[in-house]
Amino acid sequence: MQAPAERFTIRGFEPPPFMVQRMQISHNFDAGSIEIVSADQFENIQLRIRPDNAAHFAQWFYFRLQGAAYQHCTIKFLNAGECAYPKGWADYQPMASYDRVNWFRVAAEFDGEVMTIDHVPLANSIYYAYFEPYSYEQHLNLVGQAQGSGLCQVSCLGATVEGRDMDLLTIGHEVESDLKVWIIARQHPGETMAEWFVEGLLNRLLDPQDPTSRALLDRATFYVVPNMNPDGAIRGNLRTNAAGANLNREWLEPTAETSPEVLCVREKMRETGVDLFLDIHGDEGLPYVFFSGTEGIPSYDARIAAIENEFKALFKLASPDFQDEHGYERKAPGQADLSMATNWVGEQFRCLAYTLEMPFKDNANLPDDDYGWSGQRSLRLGEAMLSAIYGVLGKVR
Repeated sequence: MQAPAERFTIRGFEPPPFMVQRMQISHNFDAGSIEIVSADQFENIQLRIRPDNAAHFAQWFYFRLQGAAYQHCTIKFLNAGECAYPKGWADYQPMASYDRVNWFRVAAEFDGEVMTIDHVPLANSIYYAYFEPYSYEQHLNLVGQAQGSGLCQVSCLGATVEGRDMDLLTIGHEVESDLKVWIIARQHPGETMAEWFVEGLLNRLLDPQDPTSRALLDRATFYVVPNMNPDGAIRGNLRTNAAGANLNREWLEPTAETSPEVLCVREKMRETGVDLFLDIHGDEGLPYVFFSGTEGIPSYDARIAAIENEFKALFKLASPDFQDEHGYERKAPGQADLSMATNWVGEQFRCLAYTLEMPFKDNANLPDDDYGWSGQRSLRLGEAMLSAIYGVLGKVR
């Protein structure tokens, strides 16, 4: 991995006249999102984080700054304290990139109301983002590469609110005796680490030289939806689709008008059945990788609890990034929200169902000062997940 550009800051450097450009901030690109209040002075750039297009959730930002090479830039997010998860800014460092391939962290402070980045860009064009983006073009490439492996069938389950394809990747023999493993990601489109995770999982699953993957595909068929919310992803939304629906609260009664993405996936699940389900997410506040299970659903029993415990133990062995000490408070029996994917699937199919959460910040158990939690770490976690799935495959049905 390339060293962070921050290591090469030139102190006291005065750019020659030919390098000086007019400062400009733009966001009119895939997943771009910001509101510009003032961008006239390098040391007083004032911005607002834009809410989702049809909902009040605001946390995701992604924009391009031009014409500020070697200038000390102070970038203020004036409404950070009013965002959906203000506690998420504590100990948070934004991500930056000059080429949208290599991303690194930049220092920021949050005073409870305003988040401020102090940074000296080393080139005239730089991007800042809440987390390492995963573009729609990357998504289409991922789908194409999976199909090109010869092991994956690509199908369209339906259309989003704005008419985009809902891509399903099917890997396996699709025979009745196969165990059915379902993995979905990016119900919340701003949680881009989820699709990075899926990329890693697919890279390993589609590797014919990987013995774990070969053994898995001898016994299971995988159904993977890499992006549940393409509309929201392209629009630069944090949490909702183009109609303003939080898809992870639509599983009990999805509609063709407001949540067709969930409706079409649910219908396919009922057709195939589900033996193991994973819903991949990111958490704004907690600096850990953790699971959230189905202990609150009516059908939860000792069998599922035992499989959960074994699955967590195996995942710990597969990836030191995972832990089960920190996470969400467990739901009391019968208190689960069945409009959430993991709970609905767990209750509907009486199967092992987990939500996996990754941090927007860093993993406090294995911190990385340069990159924090990143797309690459998410990808590696996806690779490791297959080992844990293999370990419980004989017990999930």
